[in-house]
Amino acid sequence: MKALIIDDEDLARAVVREHLVAHPDVEVAAECANGFEALKAAAQHQPDLIFLDIQMPKLDGFEVLELLEAEGRRPAVVFVTAYDQHALRAFEAHAVDYLLKPFSKERFDAALVKARALQAAQPAAPPPPASELAAAARQGKPLERIVVKDGPKVTVVHLDRLDWVQAQDDYVLLRTEGKNLLKQQTLAHLESQLDSSRFIRIHRSYILNLDRLVRVEQDTKEHRDAILRDGTRLPVSRAGYQRLRELWEGAD
Repeated sequence: MKALIIDDEDLARAVVREHLVAHPDVEVAAECANGFEALKAAAQHQPDLIFLDIQMPKLDGFEVLELLEAEGRRPAVVFVTAYDQHALRAFEAHAVDYLLKPFSKERFDAALVKARALQAAQPAAPPPPASELAAAARQGKPLERIVVKDGPKVTVVHLDRLDWVQAQDDYVLLRTEGKNLLKQQTLAHLESQLDSSRFIRIHRSYILNLDRLVRVEQDTKEHRDAILRDGTRLPVSRAGYQRLRELWEGAD
């Protein structure tokens, strides 16, 4: 069994490596100190198992898993984390194993037994998508950034730099800093993860960052446009206008 150890802490990687000495059937193919190294190592080694830290700089563990899924890879995962107990309940609810730092050798061995069993058996149901797992672990807190993969390039979009989002079938087009990025995700799914006080659905095909809105113009009885700071015009549906009005009235 090939494994990757992904953790930004040297000591944490060393602990996992030390515990694996007693399991010669597990080959440590690579150790990675951040998510970008992990993506590169996963492409190179095709691991069966990853020990994955959650809180890492650049890309967190959920984002690494999401990007691996986008490439059609989903090795067995054991999260190695210092996450709080509430978030860990999300893992338990989704039958995903985790090691809470610091952990004992017995607990590590048990996680490995579970990972081996998952690898050997055809699971009755596919593992939960990384985005679903991340949303459950966030306990209702909105997204802070979005990761987009385009071939070998990974872009991290911080939400204060996101202007608007457009639905394009099973994809969303993200407008940020003068660029368009495509991500395979539905608009409704993304909307459910955003802060509703900052991003609003103004049309069935558009979500707008309210910070970019200058005014709403009505050119006919049934047609309105949102005018943005850079002059962009986006359509506003009747329901979208109602949402804007409710937000404005609530702010008074």
